[in-house]
Amino acid sequence: MKRNILILFGAILMAMTFVQTANAQSNKEETEFMQSIFGMEKKAIVAEFLKIESTNPFWVLYDEYETKRKELGKNRINVLTDYVENYDNLTDAKYDEVVASMISLRKSNDKLVDTYYKKIKKASGPKIAAQFFQLENYFLSEIRSAVMEEIPYIGEFDK
Repeated sequence: MKRNILILFGAILMAMTFVQTANAQSNKEETEFMQSIFGMEKKAIVAEFLKIESTNPFWVLYDEYETKRKELGKNRINVLTDYVENYDNLTDAKYDEVVASMISLRKSNDKLVDTYYKKIKKASGPKIAAQFFQLENYFLSEIRSAVMEEIPYIGEFDK
């Protein structure tokens, strides 16, 4: 499982690199491409960890969850891309806007995990729901950490 997680996070770092170097027109296609790769790797890791049948109702809920998570991910990438592309010209108002967007996205992600934990618990039981909750929080923490390592810190390049 650790090997799969390393592959997954390699894909995340590649995605972040693409986001920083992509132009506005191709950004959408590259984002969708990277999300599809990330989603397939992630689903394989989840399947390996949970060890449940493909007929378990968990998988229908998981696919619903992933669709909603990917939309939030696109929004996060858009905010981060805007931040990176405009780094040299950010105003106090823009800093506040970026942070407000990131706070809102973080809360939305956390709420989404909580909502699907409850749905999965009802459909597949508390153990599977707890495993989902644990994995998703791990993934979210690692993604958040990877993002923070890849973007410039505010004031990092000030003279």
